[in-house]
Amino acid sequence: MARRLPSLNALRAFEAAGRHGRMTLAADELNVTHSAISRQIQHLEEVLGVSLFEGPKNRLRLTEAGQTLLPGLVAAFDQIDMSVRSVADTADGALDVSCPGTFTMRWLIPRLYRFQAEHPDIDVRLTASSRPVDFSRDGFDVAIRVGTAPWPDGADVIPLFPEQTGPVVAPSLASTVSGLPALHTKTRLRAWGDWLTRSGIAIEGGPRVEYEHFYFMLEAAGAGLGVCVAPWPYVTGDIRDDRLAAPFGFIDSGHEYVALRRARRNRKSVIFCEWLRAEAEDFVSTNPAPQRQV
Repeated sequence: MARRLPSLNALRAFEAAGRHGRMTLAADELNVTHSAISRQIQHLEEVLGVSLFEGPKNRLRLTEAGQTLLPGLVAAFDQIDMSVRSVADTADGALDVSCPGTFTMRWLIPRLYRFQAEHPDIDVRLTASSRPVDFSRDGFDVAIRVGTAPWPDGADVIPLFPEQTGPVVAPSLASTVSGLPALHTKTRLRAWGDWLTRSGIAIEGGPRVEYEHFYFMLEAAGAGLGVCVAPWPYVTGDIRDDRLAAPFGFIDSGHEYVALRRARRNRKSVIFCEWLRAEAEDFVSTNPAPQRQV
């Protein structure tokens, strides 16, 4: 059955204006004039026979019809965008990268300026996530994850480095770890148990304290609120600058960091993953994890 759709330009103008809440912002996004957006929306309203916006020009709001129409259009244009990017073979434009939040803050972002200097035409857009990857559902091009095989179907796997973990604490407390509050994060509740099993070291546990995010837990450890088990890439700078101490060093956790890339690759994702691999190799060779101190 043939589709009977209004002008796609009109639908696109309305979707951008409704999403931003302002026609001027929609005009900037679509690289057209404010009046062009207004004309397209007026044309769409005439075709549909309903008003989509109401109120004064400087305080427009969606009508009930506009509120009904907008979510479907946003989802549809997102799907079009994802489908186009999944087959586009270009070396410029936006590259969507999903990555665990603390790894993004502590490891990826401090290095990203080097990639941007080498490839200024690639706009890396970061999204914080640790959830399982499903490229048939998710819109990103590359996902950095830590874990173990098997990795998701339909993904190229680029190994980065094995994970090493160890207890970290404020330097002033490094000699008195036993009995300190044991800090945990809800995103990795088994970190302490896994490390104790693998290391064979017995530490007298203090009261258990949980934090919502890894970053909060690390800040608490640095502030002297207890001891936590952390991955080496997350605390490399803190150990080097004596903001944290690792009295028992670091050992392999059995997990590894990998970059997962859509099997239907494009040049942007290939370039980025090659850069990631080189950065990972440099990190491993120039930042060996400290071994047990006591």
